[in-house]
Amino acid sequence: MNDRRAPRTFASRPGGADKWVRAPDPRHASNGATAEFSARLTIDVTPDLRGRIKIAAFQHGVTVAHMLRDLLSREFPPSEGDTP
Repeated sequence: MNDRRAPRTFASRPGGADKWVRAPDPRHASNGATAEFSARLTIDVTPDLRGRIKIAAFQHGVTVAHMLRDLLSREFPPSEGDTP
């Protein structure tokens, strides 16, 4: 009745930030292929800003995700030596 399992542990901290950031994401699509957009980014914004973002995306005829990926790509272009 008393099922004792080993306690869960937290993942260890990465040895180097650069190595950790560039490490591939382990998540995969259901068919085993790596998903094109496999990293998720969560930010907190005000309800007013969220509304403005949604309206802008609608006016441009794109999804919020597509518009924000495009904006972030323009703001943070690949650096010299980065892999695409």
